[in-house]
Amino acid sequence: MTEIEADELRADSRARWERASVGWGKRADRIRDWGMPVSIAMVDALALQPGQTVLELAAGPGDTGFLAAELVAPGGKLICSDGAEGMLDVARRRAASTGVRAVEFRQLELEWIDLETASVDGVLCRWGLMLILDPETAAREIRRILRPGKRATLAVWDAAERNPWATIPGRVMVSRGHLEPPDPEAPGMFALAGPGALEELLGAAGFTDVVVRPLELVRRYSAPMEFLTETLDLSPVFGSEYTELPAEEREAIGADVIGALAPFTAPDGTVTLPGSSLVAVATA
Repeated sequence: MTEIEADELRADSRARWERASVGWGKRADRIRDWGMPVSIAMVDALALQPGQTVLELAAGPGDTGFLAAELVAPGGKLICSDGAEGMLDVARRRAASTGVRAVEFRQLELEWIDLETASVDGVLCRWGLMLILDPETAAREIRRILRPGKRATLAVWDAAERNPWATIPGRVMVSRGHLEPPDPEAPGMFALAGPGALEELLGAAGFTDVVVRPLELVRRYSAPMEFLTETLDLSPVFGSEYTELPAEEREAIGADVIGALAPFTAPDGTVTLPGSSLVAVATA
């Protein structure tokens, strides 16, 4: 891949996430609630102390970092960052509404983190590392900005079969010819889900004491249609492709998605979808 092609892919990804930020703002409470087990595990692993500086990368609505901000007060600081300015706007609003203080908002890229070497005491990155073109460079950057002996906690999605909530909409779009099958070599939700992939990545970046463990999540919906509408708001690929289709095709896709949810749908119509995230803790 040429540098021009890589830049075009990065620009396209950024544009998708800028558009998706509206839906992420709308669904921010839901994202916080079903992601909270991962957020708590990540923040706990950093063993933060008052007066320290912690950085959250790919922060989205920012709630993982906001948990950390409470632990570094007084005298400490959270740097809440994302590559999409729209996501930072969501995080700013949420910080203001919940009274989170001592937080600095910055637009930062994982592959070139514009911070000084050895300048932070902890790094959080929930579900961002597997989506970028060069996670190896990002891992080295994360280690560079950490003070010696300090930790990073990173979450990526576990294997596709453990996350049907994420795979069902895409499979329907592929089956109806609206998306290409996922490229296993390209960035994506499951790019770091393989056995040992995350450990190898972090070890190659110079981290030590790398520990990766799976953590189960559950997503619950009052009805299949609630799952569909939420996915349209949150998925930058599914949502953007779906909205460009004729109404008749959108209706057919919705019916296929709802049909695929049948194994997870109770007699009363509620939907319970399992999920699994990998959480890594690594020392600089």
